[in-house]
Amino acid sequence: MSRALQPFEELVELDAEAVRSWCARALDALGREREEIDAINVYPVADGDTGTNLYLTAEAAHQAVEAVFTASAPEPDTAETVRAMAHGALLGARGNSGTILSQLLRGMAGVLAEGCDGDHLARALAEAASAARQAVAHPVEGTILTVASAAAGACAAGGGLVDVARNAHHGARTALAATSGQLDVLERAGVVDAGGRGLVTVLGALLETVTGQTPPPAATAPLMPAPREECPAEDGPAYEVIYLLEAEDAAVELLRSRLDALGESLVVVGGDGLWNVHVHVDDAGAAVEAGVEAGRPHRIRITHFAADATATAGRGERAQRAVVAVVPGEGLAGLCAEAGATTVRTMPGEQPAGDELLDAIRRAHAREVVLLPNDTDLRRTAAAAAERARAEGIRVALIPTRAAVQGIAALAVHEPDRRFDEDVVAMTAAAGATRYAELAVAERQSFTSAGVCQAGDILGLIEGDVAVIGKDLTDTARTVLDRMLSAGGELVTLVVADDTPPGLAPDLEAHVRRGYLAVDTTTYHAGEGAPPLLIGVE
Repeated sequence: MSRALQPFEELVELDAEAVRSWCARALDALGREREEIDAINVYPVADGDTGTNLYLTAEAAHQAVEAVFTASAPEPDTAETVRAMAHGALLGARGNSGTILSQLLRGMAGVLAEGCDGDHLARALAEAASAARQAVAHPVEGTILTVASAAAGACAAGGGLVDVARNAHHGARTALAATSGQLDVLERAGVVDAGGRGLVTVLGALLETVTGQTPPPAATAPLMPAPREECPAEDGPAYEVIYLLEAEDAAVELLRSRLDALGESLVVVGGDGLWNVHVHVDDAGAAVEAGVEAGRPHRIRITHFAADATATAGRGERAQRAVVAVVPGEGLAGLCAEAGATTVRTMPGEQPAGDELLDAIRRAHAREVVLLPNDTDLRRTAAAAAERARAEGIRVALIPTRAAVQGIAALAVHEPDRRFDEDVVAMTAAAGATRYAELAVAERQSFTSAGVCQAGDILGLIEGDVAVIGKDLTDTARTVLDRMLSAGGELVTLVVADDTPPGLAPDLEAHVRRGYLAVDTTTYHAGEGAPPLLIGVE
């Protein structure tokens, strides 16, 4: 019989099942309060997604714990469970507050792995508050950090598990009520800190886990938020950049310094070779490049705040329509973000999971979403994510784009003011009218539709099939272009990666001008992590 069906006895110590229950309760509570927390999100950026980010972070922690239970028989030990909770949160952290929450859980896990009685919980909360402050480049009072410190301070004397959990929750509630007087932007909007509000919810779930009783609501409920135009966002960077990073400690310290000089709201959490990096910058490419120099970044997410502000206009209300695009390379991600799309980055050899696509659909915060997978292999994954989003009440249209150049063509004709069906038809037609090709380097000898290739050969793939095998990138690209334009065309789109020879794009542009007088050429830079060359012909 599960604990929930037995007469409840207050816990003296957390065990694996209690940690599991805490994760589930926290996820449920954040799900109920997500929109309310989103609605009071005005700091550090009034982008209305703090509740959603905290929910997604808690969801990742919950899924990691469930995975450990599934793999263990009869059940995992407590240390394994709390480490899974923290690791899951690190991998799935979203946004500024979600990233900080993941560090709070990581700080707690280090202590709770040694013991889970009241004294250990008190120490865990103190370690969590300290670790979170160290992760933030420039800590600010009146935020989730203040609430975390108050929770730790309220139970510093230790004691029984119930007393520690109750004191921590009470201290957090009291500190939350005071945050509106600690930050001018909160006071002007008439709200408490959104991240702090979420942390009170998480601590409330912990208290409910150990006592079986629903905790009281926040001591001071936030006032109804002012209309967005009455509390405008402060001037700040244009992009939010988040990525996981595999790197050594020394490299991460250098990365902190570089990102701190590039932007604001810098939070770097993690350790033991795996980190979650969050920063607000004007140059998203430079932030990703800094990660490449430090180690191996992946699961890169770039959000354009201007587009996000439009999507969350009328605080707490969903925008009518948004576009979600899967793209290779930070350059294309920035280009699509500037066009108003929510982007999901792919890395060589790595495809985004369905949860990442669903997360992006949710982050778009719109009633209607157009999803551009831009990869034939992503069709099923994208379809599954779209179906899950529809179950949440979001209208999703999946346009079966097979390459990034088709996605660019679709995005170019996107008009959010026209009827949804008309917009989808126009975008689908633009994508379908774009033939696509890709140049790649063969990794090994193999048989192809164009013959046998050797390792190091240049492969010209048209519509996904190898059509040309060559030795020189430029010569092969010219041959591919000629084959594509032999069937006609009005516009050639070239997308070049950072490691492509600098003369390639100008050479191909000149080739088109010489041989095809009525054809225009547009060149985009994909940045790091994209194929050497993508070609689109409309």
